[in-house]
Amino acid sequence: MEIQGESCAEVRPRRALRPKWHQPAGILLVLVATVYLEAQSAAVEPTINTDRPSVANSSVVVPKGTFQAENGWLVTKSSGDYVFDFPETELRFGLLNRTELRLFVPDYYHTLTSPDATVSGFGDTAIGVKQQIGPIQSFNFAAILLLGLPTGANAISSHGYDPAVQLPWSRHFAQNWIVAGQAAFYWPTVAGRHDFTDEDTIYFDRQLTKAWDAFLEYAGDFPERGGTRQILHFGSAYKLSPRQQIDFQAAAGLSKSAPNLFVGFGYSFYFQVSKCGRSGVRC
Repeated sequence: MEIQGESCAEVRPRRALRPKWHQPAGILLVLVATVYLEAQSAAVEPTINTDRPSVANSSVVVPKGTFQAENGWLVTKSSGDYVFDFPETELRFGLLNRTELRLFVPDYYHTLTSPDATVSGFGDTAIGVKQQIGPIQSFNFAAILLLGLPTGANAISSHGYDPAVQLPWSRHFAQNWIVAGQAAFYWPTVAGRHDFTDEDTIYFDRQLTKAWDAFLEYAGDFPERGGTRQILHFGSAYKLSPRQQIDFQAAAGLSKSAPNLFVGFGYSFYFQVSKCGRSGVRC
């Protein structure tokens, strides 16, 4: 979803010619023309475009003046334990035509198979900014800068300030098909020091209907210390309306350090907080 706009002047429909009331055919023609012109100039509502549910982020920003909330929950099986986390809330605000602000609300993690309350609690917060660079020769690119803040529970927080850089990309390569992915670099705090981690993803997305798509993704984390975490990831999203989306995802681990599996669902929505970003309104 790419929305462009440059100034705050509304595009108004052309003034219809005043009909001669003794000519019924002329009146009907004018009415039809007026409805057509008004429909042409009416705001075309943008369609929601989310980072969920793929590991790779979207390569485009939300429209200027738009507030978007992406939410979900996930059940992960790893080393015999089942961990439930929610609300996975990511808040995105379109600051400029190609720039958005991002806030990751702390997730709550609960180990379902353990009675020990110390393994449950809120994770860390993260803030960031995203800049759209493309499209360039049919490719869309974006750069995301993030900083994790140590706000979580003692047993879950990294206890450090964790920077990250994410570089998502995408390209249409056939009718109803998209190839996309992300190169990402993380510096999480592990045992009091930053552990550089490279993450690489690639996925193929198929538009099944106008409102429904599905994808298959490979994602791998390659930390400086410890084993690699590689998964095969499947997901699907359905747009209930131009402003609302539900999604499903599931994954299986491909390496020993990866989760055995995870399953999740999500719900996302957006709304305009200003007229900027609407079709026919330039800011």
